[in-house]
Amino acid sequence: MGISELKKANHGLDTESFIEERTDLACAFRWAHRLDMHESVANHFSLAVSDDGSRFLINPDGRHFSRIKASELVLVDANDRDTMDRADAPDPTAWGLHGAIHRNCPQARCVLHVHPVYATVLASLADSTLYPIDQNTARFYKRVAVDEGFDGMAFEAEGERCSRILGEKRIMTMGNHGVLAAAPTVAQAFDALYYFERAARTLIIAYGTQKEMKLLSDDIAEKTARQWESYPNAAEKHFRELKAILDEDEPDYRD
Repeated sequence: MGISELKKANHGLDTESFIEERTDLACAFRWAHRLDMHESVANHFSLAVSDDGSRFLINPDGRHFSRIKASELVLVDANDRDTMDRADAPDPTAWGLHGAIHRNCPQARCVLHVHPVYATVLASLADSTLYPIDQNTARFYKRVAVDEGFDGMAFEAEGERCSRILGEKRIMTMGNHGVLAAAPTVAQAFDALYYFERAARTLIIAYGTQKEMKLLSDDIAEKTARQWESYPNAAEKHFRELKAILDEDEPDYRD
């Protein structure tokens, strides 16, 4: 079923077809592929569409990020244990991790989980701290949940554990695993994911020089992080341009 069919099925009302939400999430998938943050047909993005956060859209099982379209996103309920019996059930680890977060962290409307190279390297170090050495790394100063208790693939028990660690944070470094971004909107979550991977790359490359790093002071790092938080509409402007590029190059993401 394409977007036009979804509209017809719901009498043209976006309240149930969630056209805008589907479009934004499909854009995030396409750009994660373009930025080489995808991995095979694994990893998952989700977006809550109900007030309590329990109903959410997620990628269909086995679909490559580069091919995902808005109409293909699966609508599920985090409180419905029969979800995995459906013909269109999502991947079990998608249900385990994202279902738990949408149940337990309603502020995390959009949840993006991937295994990009530099964030995953950082997550695999004995010390996974993202030290503030420039303005991108400083953006996340004392704002990252660090999970150091990896307990296997993200089935339901692991998802529940991770949801407790995430809490109110917008970024979680998943030890020996990858990274997770959570925010009220797709634009904000994707912007955080994008900058976290760039920040991790900067730090990992700095480690590779084996030279002494020039750390920012606590005061300057905190000041910079707050400046990021108050910078006007940065994530929305970024995401608007990402959609504009796709509209020119890959408009079928909206289908």
